[in-house]
Amino acid sequence: MKVDYLIIGQGLAGSLLAWELIQRRCSVVVVDNGNENASQIAAGLINPITGMRFVKSSDLEILLPAAKKIYSNLAEVFGQQFFIEMPMVRIFSGINDLTNAEKRLNNPEYTQYIDKLQIQDQTLGDIATPYGFLEQKQTGYLLTRPLLNCLKAFLISQNYYRKAEIDYQDIEFEPTLRWQDICPGKIIFSEGHRATQNPWFSWLPFQPVKGEILTLEHQSELPDKILNYGNWLIPVNTKQARIGATFDRDNLNTFTTEKGKEELINAISKFSPGLAHSTVIDHQSNIRPCTLDRHPFLGEHPKLKQLAIFNGFGAKGSLQIPWYAGHFADTILNNSQLIPSCNIGRHFKKYFV
Repeated sequence: MKVDYLIIGQGLAGSLLAWELIQRRCSVVVVDNGNENASQIAAGLINPITGMRFVKSSDLEILLPAAKKIYSNLAEVFGQQFFIEMPMVRIFSGINDLTNAEKRLNNPEYTQYIDKLQIQDQTLGDIATPYGFLEQKQTGYLLTRPLLNCLKAFLISQNYYRKAEIDYQDIEFEPTLRWQDICPGKIIFSEGHRATQNPWFSWLPFQPVKGEILTLEHQSELPDKILNYGNWLIPVNTKQARIGATFDRDNLNTFTTEKGKEELINAISKFSPGLAHSTVIDHQSNIRPCTLDRHPFLGEHPKLKQLAIFNGFGAKGSLQIPWYAGHFADTILNNSQLIPSCNIGRHFKKYFV
């Protein structure tokens, strides 16, 4: 069977790239082992302003509209909402946070992303805010698991999906590119952190990070807003909330741990002792495909042009992937140039032998 593109991995990156290529009338097959991936358990947060200094995400002006557009289009196609727009409250941990927030409040470039600043000592329901807080706009979260389930069902219905465990040795290059009975024009690897074991792309400087997330059942009074306090809290409903996430670069496995659970509970207890006594009804863990320079990895292999990679979005995948999927499709269909910040060519001299 001949197809234009064989995509390895049905996480958010592989799924949205497949969708983009299909909209451009390309023939695609997505291969996935069916196991739970990082995209499925991710919070899917979209937060325009991040970090201790409240800095806008890079290329926000193009990334955010693209993300909202594709998630809105997918909502129309599948008849359900995937992106939940919800205000975010950034709770200050000290006077420096307040100072940095005041600078942004007076900067016209941040006006569309900041609602108001609260500097008085008060509470948000059962959440204490001794140093005040900043309310942010154009924030929210993506329901990644329902979205991936819908896209998977669509791919299956069109015979675009194959459940299989990829053995790299099964990929043949002569006389033509081939995997099992499929002869693609190009193979694109979107396999998340497993790319560190890929014989053609493992030289790329990935920096995988394990993250654990809890779902709590509680009796606390919480605002209908995302809370950002170094970690994050997303209200699922009036009695349930998700909190996360840990960052562990040393123990790269998908096992949940008591240490991770305690870290998350201790963090929220500083602002809400009541939540610290909630019932943990779910505990999940997976590995984010982060990169050393915090930019994604896109592009063709330097010697084997039939192989390409679309990966490395880390914790900002929900915001970044929609635009980058369109950008990558442009490059492989129209021979346009990848922007340097995401092009894996930036690492050829240092890492590739």
